Amino acid sequence: MLIINVEKRVNIIKNWIDSYCTSTTFDPKSLIVGVSGGIDSSVVSTLCALTGRKTVVLSMPIKQIKSQHDLSIKHGEWLVSKFKNVEHRIFELEKVFISFETLLNDFNSEHGFANSRARLRMATLYQVAAANSGIVVGTGNKVEDFGVGFYTKYGDGGVDISPIADCTKTQVWEMGKHLGVLKEIIEAEPTDGLWNDGRNDTDQLGMTYAELEKAMTDKNDPNYRKYLEIRKKNLHKMNPIPVCKFDDI
Repeated sequence: MLIINVEKRVNIIKNWIDSYCTSTTFDPKSLIVGVSGGIDSSVVSTLCALTGRKTVVLSMPIKQIKSQHDLSIKHGEWLVSKFKNVEHRIFELEKVFISFETLLNDFNSEHGFANSRARLRMATLYQVAAANSGIVVGTGNKVEDFGVGFYTKYGDGGVDISPIADCTKTQVWEMGKHLGVLKEIIEAEPTDGLWNDGRNDTDQLGMTYAELEKAMTDKNDPNYRKYLEIRKKNLHKMNPIPVCKFDDI
């Protein structure tokens, strides 16, 4: 297996983003990224900024744990201080979300409303993208997007391009260190930020990212069966949407 060092990986992804914008018929004028204060969105937004293209990063708190939101703000401020092509916007979406919750009170589902936070953020990103002739840049990594399906369908999974979706979480952390992402973000517990109690990714998955990465590549790993069980539940997100096909057309 070819081992790519972190500097080369960063340059490949940065150039890939720029090349996509140049080659697509849409000809996007900006890159739109939601930043949560986590390592994935911090790395992706920095890679977008490095292209030199207009990059708009959005902090979109919804009943957010303060420490998570604070990291999002700090990262946005750090980007703006380093790159002239970056714009950081904060959209307080809590009131909008509470209205949505109230309207759908008869259809109460904690899990459903948690995912609705991600879908509201997705709608916000696409509105900003439309106003800036831009594309929404995804922040999912390989473990989440293609390993266990740990994302919201049509939420943070609703994007135009996915620059780090072939990178493991470990590789994302390595890129974060190389790019100079804030130490607080690199050391923070990974979380999707969708729950009032602040539960992290390990709490939800029952495995650390290091354990998941090992299980994904080693059928003899003691966690391999557990990994498959998590994956099986989420295959509906990762597989193409089923289509009723006809042979006569």
